[in-house]
Amino acid sequence: MKNYNFSALTNVELINADLGSMNDEQLSVLYAQARYCQAMTDADIDTMRELVSEDMTYTHMSGMTQTREEYFADIADGSLRYFTIGMDSPKIEVSGDTATITYTSVLNANAYGARGTYRMKGTHYYEKA
Repeated sequence: MKNYNFSALTNVELINADLGSMNDEQLSVLYAQARYCQAMTDADIDTMRELVSEDMTYTHMSGMTQTREEYFADIADGSLRYFTIGMDSPKIEVSGDTATITYTSVLNANAYGARGTYRMKGTHYYEKA
């Protein structure tokens, strides 16, 4: 079993996550998502590009939808600034070459000028490369 160093992801908090009950595939998905969240807080667009497909779309709490590159541009220019991200109660399902992770995000962010802590449930999909 691979060792995943979640503590190196300093701006990501795992909340209500029972790592001991997860198998290696589930931990791998959780770690990839946590790396993505850390990249969001670091405005590390290269890592974000590495972890999501080109056809990814983002839907904000307001209902606004963006392409991957539109979303990344807003992070790069500071329109969206993530400080910390909590991943509350992550549930990971792996089936064949695909996986889903569902959790409640606890975002400490400045989103288009509105600073606050935002909670939202979301599902992310992964496919083995």
